[in-house]
Amino acid sequence: MSEDSQKTIEAMASAGMHFGSLRSRRHPSVGSYIFGSKGRVEIVDLEKSLADINKAKVFIKGLASLGQQVLLVGNKNEAKGIIREMAESHNLPYVALRWIGGTLTNFDHIRKRVDRLLELRKQGTRGDLMKYTKRERAKITQEVKDLERYFTGIVNMSRLPGALFVVDPKKEKTSLAEAKALGIPVIALANTDCDVSKIDYPIVGNDKTTASISLVVQSLLNSYKEGVPV
Repeated sequence: MSEDSQKTIEAMASAGMHFGSLRSRRHPSVGSYIFGSKGRVEIVDLEKSLADINKAKVFIKGLASLGQQVLLVGNKNEAKGIIREMAESHNLPYVALRWIGGTLTNFDHIRKRVDRLLELRKQGTRGDLMKYTKRERAKITQEVKDLERYFTGIVNMSRLPGALFVVDPKKEKTSLAEAKALGIPVIALANTDCDVSKIDYPIVGNDKTTASISLVVQSLLNSYKEGVPV
């Protein structure tokens, strides 16, 4: 093992990435990733997790070089702040509150809602909303709040993404199903209680702590940034 790989594994261990779920909750698909256990908790083989990360990094860098986006999805409390911050810093679309059914499979309709949000924002900036009554403006203001609540993260997603990155595929079943239905590759940080058999680029590790999630997301997005054409 190279010195760089050893340092990365040490960082992964410091982030608690090796802590899996309870042994009683292990999904059969992750058997080869289990190094051992501590008490009732599974311990993940971080060498295999690092290999997974490296495969995903190569893939995501290639997507960036082709001008394709990665849609970041993480709606659990431990993930949503990281997903939002990291996505915005790399100008990538994200969902970090609740997945709206049809975000991918009914993208044309979803895009109309996004376009409606953008148009209302423009009207507000230009002062065009002043032509409406106070009651009408109040309704429009509420509409903008509702649209922003669910669609702010995907305003820059003008077409279907080249891939999805998901934190905890067990929780994000709907987004995973939509991606698979459309043949969109999925990268996922998945704990040992998740089914990774249908994930294109699984990264088995702790998906329940901010440190672990942050480490994986940052590593992947660094590679994405490297692939973006200058």
